[in-house]
Amino acid sequence: MSLQFDGASETAHAPASTRAVGRRAPAAPSLSAPAPRRERQKNKSGPGVLVRGLNETGEMVLLLGQVIKSAVLQPRGYWGDVRDVMADILRKCWFPMIVSTLAFGLGAPGLQGGNLFSLFGVPERLGSFFIMASVREFAPWINAMVVAGVIGTAITADLGARRIREEIDAMEVLGVDPVRSLVLPRVIALTIITGALDLVALSFGIAGGWIASVPLLGATSGGFFANFFANATVTDLWGSVLKTAIFGLFIAVICCYKGLNTKGGPAGVGRAVNQAVVIAFATIWIFNYVFTTILLGLNPQMQVFK
Repeated sequence: MSLQFDGASETAHAPASTRAVGRRAPAAPSLSAPAPRRERQKNKSGPGVLVRGLNETGEMVLLLGQVIKSAVLQPRGYWGDVRDVMADILRKCWFPMIVSTLAFGLGAPGLQGGNLFSLFGVPERLGSFFIMASVREFAPWINAMVVAGVIGTAITADLGARRIREEIDAMEVLGVDPVRSLVLPRVIALTIITGALDLVALSFGIAGGWIASVPLLGATSGGFFANFFANATVTDLWGSVLKTAIFGLFIAVICCYKGLNTKGGPAGVGRAVNQAVVIAFATIWIFNYVFTTILLGLNPQMQVFK
């Protein structure tokens, strides 16, 4: 009686642990492999976003400090660039500013507020309402929105394109300070021209209220302006201009920071532009609330309509 051993039958009758000896074990995860999905989701969690936001806020403050230091210690050599940037801002923003403030003044506070006053038979009182509606709130807010949407995006895209083309890196290698050459003129120009454009926004916002009150609702032009100037104060004017100038400062610093720190090629430029606009809008809304609250708290007589 002979015994024959077949390889296949031997393997089939072997234990499972013995059969697995000849097989290749599954590869262990490599430490150099991309982070798994759960790690990416962890980075997008609430605490991570908060910490990153605080870090970016601190870096924006440092950038503002560098701009102020450079402007104060070396107050020459950049005013020509400031003039050119101001002219570019004015050329791109004057028409959207006029259309936006005129239409908004005519629509929301003009017709809606005027209809309310007409119920009481005093459409002329819309002039006093426009101190709050246009001078304190809507004109500075629309001004900042237009500047951030038109100029802020252009600044972020320009600096972001320079960053991904390594132009800014080349400037640093050559010993040229990109903050002084690229950021400083934009910050100064945007701060000054945004405050100046507030006067344009105020004028056309009030013009929209006049159209709603006088031609459409039947008020007298003299009554409209008499109520307006009876409630207008110098504090309202300089507070509106100062607030809008600070809006421009915030827009410039945020957009320049996002542009200088762009990563990820052309797609990264698009992300930087979106982030800059959203952060600028949120900062404007928060600061507007804080500034107006402090202004009215220090001047309670401004809250009483005459």
